[in-house]
Amino acid sequence: MKLLDALVEQRINEAVARGDLDGLPGRGAPLHFDDDLLVPEEVRVANRILKNAGFVPPAVEQLRALRGLQDELDEVTDPAARCRMQAKMLALDMAIESLRGGCCVPHEYRRRIAERLSERAAARGDTEPDPS
Repeated sequence: MKLLDALVEQRINEAVARGDLDGLPGRGAPLHFDDDLLVPEEVRVANRILKNAGFVPPAVEQLRALRGLQDELDEVTDPAARCRMQAKMLALDMAIESLRGGCCVPHEYRRRIAERLSERAAARGDTEPDPS
């Protein structure tokens, strides 16, 4: 990575010397950095490449899905549907946590939680809940 950094720095210095960067919009204004300052540099580079190609990291997709489910949950009054949504939210939350490298709930425990939620939904008269 240091070779690439040196090459980029060299090209920037050459462009400055030629005057190619004079008069650009925003010159002299403070830089606005993304919120990823705590993300390791290698991961930031990979995320930026994926972002420029139109892809987002799996954790971002899962966070969006989780927020969507949270918004939907506020509007749902049916207990069985709420239970199904909570099971999906739990699965997404655990997947996100495992991607962060945090405490990961063992697969067997997750399976038992999902079964409990399914049993609760069935006891309330719901049809078989969606396993995903």
